[in-house]
Amino acid sequence: MRKIAEQIVKKRVLILVLATVLLVPSLVGYIGTRINYDILSYLPEQLDSIQGQEILDQQFHAASMSMITVENMEKKQVDRIEEKIRGIDGVRDVMGLGDFLQTMPPEMVPQDLRGMLDNGVCQLLLVTFEEGNGSDRTLKAVDEIKAMMNSQMFLGGLAAVINDTKMLIEQELPLYVAVAVGLSLVVLFLGLRYSVAPLIFLLGILYAVLYNFGTNIFLGEVSYITSALAAILQLAVSMDFSIFLLERYDEELHKGLTSQEAMTEAVVNTFTAISASSLTTIAGFLAMCIMDLKLGTDMGVVMAKGVVLGVFSAVVILPALILVFDKPIHKHKHKVLIPKLRGVAKLTTTHYKAILIIAVVLLIPFGLAQKKTDVYYNLLDSLPQDLTSTAGTQKLRDEFDMPTTHFILVSDQLSRPQMDKVLEGIRTTEGINSVMTLDKFLGAGIPEAMLPESIRSVFSAGGWKMIMANSSYTSATPAQNAQISELENRVKAIDPTALITGEGALNRDLVLIADHDIQMVNIVSILAVFAIIAISFKSLSVPIVLVAAIEMAITINMGIPYFEGETIPFIASIVIGTIQLGATIDYAILMMTRYQEERRVGKVRRDAVEHAVYTCSSSILTSGLSFFSATVGVAMVSKIDLIRSLCGMLARGALISMTVILLVLPALLMVFGPIVEKTSFQFLNKKGEEH
Repeated sequence: MRKIAEQIVKKRVLILVLATVLLVPSLVGYIGTRINYDILSYLPEQLDSIQGQEILDQQFHAASMSMITVENMEKKQVDRIEEKIRGIDGVRDVMGLGDFLQTMPPEMVPQDLRGMLDNGVCQLLLVTFEEGNGSDRTLKAVDEIKAMMNSQMFLGGLAAVINDTKMLIEQELPLYVAVAVGLSLVVLFLGLRYSVAPLIFLLGILYAVLYNFGTNIFLGEVSYITSALAAILQLAVSMDFSIFLLERYDEELHKGLTSQEAMTEAVVNTFTAISASSLTTIAGFLAMCIMDLKLGTDMGVVMAKGVVLGVFSAVVILPALILVFDKPIHKHKHKVLIPKLRGVAKLTTTHYKAILIIAVVLLIPFGLAQKKTDVYYNLLDSLPQDLTSTAGTQKLRDEFDMPTTHFILVSDQLSRPQMDKVLEGIRTTEGINSVMTLDKFLGAGIPEAMLPESIRSVFSAGGWKMIMANSSYTSATPAQNAQISELENRVKAIDPTALITGEGALNRDLVLIADHDIQMVNIVSILAVFAIIAISFKSLSVPIVLVAAIEMAITINMGIPYFEGETIPFIASIVIGTIQLGATIDYAILMMTRYQEERRVGKVRRDAVEHAVYTCSSSILTSGLSFFSATVGVAMVSKIDLIRSLCGMLARGALISMTVILLVLPALLMVFGPIVEKTSFQFLNKKGEEH
């Protein structure tokens, strides 16, 4: 590593030139990476709901659908609107009651269909799209539909929800970055003695962020959640590396070394020091890749890649930047306003028993509360209530009592008696208020062939019959999830090959998968971090102490929403613990490393703990507050509850982890220090023996 460090210092100008040149393809890659706004598209392909979506798309050409409620409008005007919508690129068809009346005798149109599409005050238009709900073509078509709407029209459905999400993210993303950068600069200015250093740090991290987003093009696309959070988390996590490099560089300069010699030593020591902490962060993020919901892979890969590139920037690009701007950095100084906590250091060793008792007393209620925190899964719940999709969905609920429509696919080989049983089972399921299928059009003795092709193709294709069942329950609620399970039991009892899909079924599967993912991700992330710390410290007890401290912070963080009466997005319950563990375990590693160093130079345990807290407190405060400021800023400005909740919980988690490491971890070392030292390989040398 020393030879590499020497080359980095020697060729610093060339490194900066090449690093800057690489920004060009990174920008091209960033622009060329598609953003996916449809979380449901990350569900596993083997699910019945996903297979059903595929059949709806390939056979019925109805995988994506929106509903337009038209209020108090004459038929001729509605017909003109239909024609305009049909002419939009990406729209496959538009169907209202008038279309059925035009293609068949009025007496053959079922009463259920009439009531479903026209309640006397409002008419309902079903818009089907050529591609999926989240495709660029569909979202553009929704934009055009919204542009032609007036005050008498209300657009609902999943495509409209995704379109509104896209609109908000595109509006807010630049604001996220600006607020995160601005608040991080404030914290760095308070925590560092050099006024110019925060700008140099951010410049170095900017290279890593742009490289990360540029290389996402090899993934094809990333989710909007990843896109919104990755840069903020990369900024927060990578700041530790930058602070450590500059502090080590100054330390070497004070020894009398030249700037180039000092930077060589700083690069070598920085890489050694951050290797373990960066690996734990990477492992924490990669743990999300085991999620059945492929959104975890999306987030995990991008964030882990960001940490790798952050390390690269800290040991290659940032050293070159510091050397180039060495004079202005060291010329402009000010008093450090984030102090070392001498009083806290004394407190932790004097009252460590009381601290541990308080920690245990807090842990019990928060641990119980964590399991009772309410979670929501419906995308609509994360959006402001004044958007097109929320107003449209509310109108569907108010006027037609159909916030959700299930699409039930059964074999077209079922006999008429079997089909009657299927329909009866659906009709009598609690919460189903109307059912529409091809059989509704067929009276006694009327063969299917007599129906117009335009009607038959809507309900029968590719060996399947499609049944539309309107539910009075809202998607992703316990009532509707139970309803879908009941429908599956009844329909599959007659046709085992039957499939149920639609927004409700997709969200129900999301609930089931998320519950499984929460347990698996937490277990894998803890085991991965445990293993890395165990190898780094050559100890089985050190990772137990460090992980226990961070897990306590996570438990408190995840339990707070229950006491606040807050409902959090499902993704928070899966990823918050993993991200908080990966991002803040560094604080614990820093404290343990310093404690080990103090013991090795001969200090007794109490003095070693006290000095470790004192010397690490400023770095932990600066790093933790940087993490807090970057994420809390986004939480303050975002109108999307999913993003606001995630960032708010991450910000709170940074403060809680910081507090636990400064208070509880030292208390743990006071109690379990002897066990740690005896169960770790060469934790102490001869100078470190107890006096």
